[in-house]
Order: sequence, then structure tokens, then C-alpha cells
Amino acid sequence: MSPLLIVVVLSIVVGLAMVVLFGYTSDQKAIARAKDQLKAHLLAVRLYRDQLDVVMGSYGKVLRGTGRYLRLAFKPLLYVIIPITILIVQLDRTLGLCAIQLNAPFLLTVRTGKADALNAVALELPPEINSDAPPVHVPASDEVVWRLVANQEGSYEVKISVDGQTATKTVRVSSQLTRVSPIRLRDHFWERIFVSGESALPGNGPIESISVDYPARDVPLGFAGYKMNWIWLFFILSMIAGFIFKELLGIQI
Repeated sequence: MSPLLIVVVLSIVVGLAMVVLFGYTSDQKAIARAKDQLKAHLLAVRLYRDQLDVVMGSYGKVLRGTGRYLRLAFKPLLYVIIPITILIVQLDRTLGLCAIQLNAPFLLTVRTGKADALNAVALELPPEINSDAPPVHVPASDEVVWRLVANQEGSYEVKISVDGQTATKTVRVSSQLTRVSPIRLRDHFWERIFVSGESALPGNGPIESISVDYPARDVPLGFAGYKMNWIWLFFILSMIAGFIFKELLGIQI
């Protein structure tokens, strides 16, 4: 299935789910009253614009009505936003990044906890992945960078050793849609949730992170060569789908 088709289907399903979930978790009658009151106050501003006291009073009621509406919508929006955020984080590892391509150079970066450990970093590669240049040491950021090339598709483990302690990093090589993890981290719990799909590195080890520079993916739109980041496309299409389903189902948002 193409990335575009996946995003379109996902957007329609999520748009419907957002509207239904909002409808079931919100006070629909209260939201309808709040919206009607806002419309009435805004209409008063237009009708009595030559009467300053009425206009100012209406603006105050608009502000209070807006606050009341936001208060009614806040809890249902949380029920909608939290699962969507989790969904986006998970799907971005497949739709937001491409796996490494055959015979295309890529970078593997190891960051250590201190600069004096850089010279002790050693890399062990599977037969399907080769290094085509000497490693580059970057003392300013405590990093060692290798340029690698894969000659066969598959999922591989590269092994990094520092002072007798070893860690691994998964490298995925494929021309198909594949779930990838661009970085493996030590500690950094919340950062790992959002950017890493692998377990944490040993907390007492000398390696802070191991990263692979997977190429970013833009979804082809199918006309004139236009492409778009999948998250922007997903938001646009899911919002359109949500507004359509809102009208069809008669749900107040």
C-alpha cells in the first residue's frame, strides 16, 4: 500500500473517530447553548455598533462565553488529542522516515559521556554492512561518526564497544515501508517515547546515544511532482473529514 493511500484512509478513520469521541465525551446541549449565546452577542455588536455601552457589554459577554465554551470543550479535546498524539508518534517511525537504501551511504553516530572515551569506541558490523571511510572523531560533541554502506536488504544489529562494555543498534535496509528507530538513548525517558523505538541503553554505560541518519520521507501527492510531510497531510485531511462527519452526524464542536 502506498504512503499516500495509508494517510488518506487513516485521516478519514481518525476524522470520524475524533468527532464520535468528542460527541460522546462532551455535553452537547451545553456546547450548543454556548455557541448560540456567542452568536447572539456577536450579532448584537453588529446591530448596535453605534451604541458604545451595548457594544462594550456585548464584547464582555463574548469573552465570558468564549471561556465557557473552551471550558466545556477542554476535557473532550483531551480525550481526542492524547490518543492522536500517541498514534502520530508511532506512525512517524514508518511514514516519516525511509529505511536505508541499498548501496546508499549513511551515517552512524555514537555519542559518549566524555571526550576521553572517544578513542576507545569500536564498531563491529555484520557482513551485509561495510564502512567506506575512516571514523571521524568530534571531541566538541563527544561523538564518533562512521559512514556506512549496506549491500543487502534486511534488519541488522551493529555492535559498539567502549572500554569492554557493548551496546547494539538496529539498522533497517529496505526499499519498502518499514518501521525504523533513528536513535537509541540512555535515560531521557520522555525523549525516548517520542523519538526512539528501542529500549534504553544501559544507564551505567559510557554510551549516551547511537543514531542512524534515516532519510526523511515526503509523501508524493500524485500530481505535478508535489510532496508533503505526512503529518501536515494527515492534519489537513483529518480536519476536512472531521468537519464533514460533524455535519453528517449532527455533533456540536
